[in-house]
Amino acid sequence: MIPVLTIDGPSGAGKGTVSRAIAKRLGWHYLDSGSIYRALGIACLQQNVDPKNIKTVIKVAQTIKLAFDCTDELKVALNGLDITAKLATEKTAGIASAIAVIPEVRAVLLQKQKDFQQLPGLVADGRDMGTVVFITANHKVYLTASVKIRARRRYKQLIEKGIDANLSQIIQEIQARDKRDTERVTAPLIVAKNALYLDSSDLSITQVIEKILNFIH
Repeated sequence: MIPVLTIDGPSGAGKGTVSRAIAKRLGWHYLDSGSIYRALGIACLQQNVDPKNIKTVIKVAQTIKLAFDCTDELKVALNGLDITAKLATEKTAGIASAIAVIPEVRAVLLQKQKDFQQLPGLVADGRDMGTVVFITANHKVYLTASVKIRARRRYKQLIEKGIDANLSQIIQEIQARDKRDTERVTAPLIVAKNALYLDSSDLSITQVIEKILNFIH
């Protein structure tokens, strides 16, 4: 069986940074499921598709082609075009969260995610990797942090990328997204059974990585 490490948790908990670092250390493949939904959100924006128009969103989901490059920083290509810079915007995050609650859309993207499970192993980062997509994963982690800490991290990330940001607005958006993610009927954000629960509020990235690696070994 191809080994899988799932790292689930809310937005801004550090899942991406930690997951990519661990994938590099282990020499495994990497899946950022959030980017898949964000890429679909960008595709919908590009095609002026209303996220409430489920049939049209499903059609877009069926036709998008995604490619991930984690050689250095994560790079994501949508239908051959680099969309990495657009992935971190709150507008993209908002529409991605909205379409992620649509069961039919999740069904279309489910197989795209499962296809990432290849030798020698996979580190899967998302909201429902350990509870829905890779239920039989060897190791599962739930990584979280306080809302304020997560908002500050997101604010810093956006500013460093030259994107205008408002901390108070980011806090409100994260709280709203947390509410949607935890209360949605389909694949809500919950702690997987037997998962390692990690609160990174007072931990460095290095400390989080070492704790997870120790958990795996």
